[in-house]
Amino acid sequence: MDFSHFLKNKDQIKQFKLGGINAQFKLAPQMRKRYSQIKIEAQHPKKAAILALFYPDKKGKTHFLLTLRAQYNGTHSSQISFPGGKFDLHDKTLENTSLRETYEEVGIPPEEVTILKQLSNVYIPPSNFLVTPFLGFLTHTPSFIKNHEVQKTISVSLSDLLSHNAISETTLSTSYAKNITVPCYVLNNYTVWGATAMILSELKDLMCKL
Repeated sequence: MDFSHFLKNKDQIKQFKLGGINAQFKLAPQMRKRYSQIKIEAQHPKKAAILALFYPDKKGKTHFLLTLRAQYNGTHSSQISFPGGKFDLHDKTLENTSLRETYEEVGIPPEEVTILKQLSNVYIPPSNFLVTPFLGFLTHTPSFIKNHEVQKTISVSLSDLLSHNAISETTLSTSYAKNITVPCYVLNNYTVWGATAMILSELKDLMCKL
């Protein structure tokens, strides 16, 4: 998709109804589907926010940013994710959290980002986080400056996400589950699953309306 088309339709994107849990569950692991809203609330989850950042590449095509997390002693080590993190009281809003974390992780100043809309919350059982995604964009091709939390920045073409060939299934093991089969996206030769894939599924439904 040309970025000019994305920009031309940005007001429509704001107005589009979100797919919510129905869109998310197309790419949700079975373990996530066991958590009802009541059960989630009973866990008193920690709040976090991420930014789905869209921008033009050097050829004027629409891309968005994913990151490969650095290795660390934690639940989401070396996984593919959006820039983002835990809410801090100094942030005041979750939108500010998404912008601050994006600046800290990949060096994009908050004032350069235009937020289009808030997406549906996603619950992550292993770490007990309730994540609020935000859809934002830049009008220029960015240069990323990653910090220690990010091993690699991954610039993904929106057209690749919209392709039927992007959806697959994989069997993997994590620090909290062994040999689980999960739906996933394969983007830039990376396997994207879990909460990130659920967010992408809602974004895909949204962008397919354009």
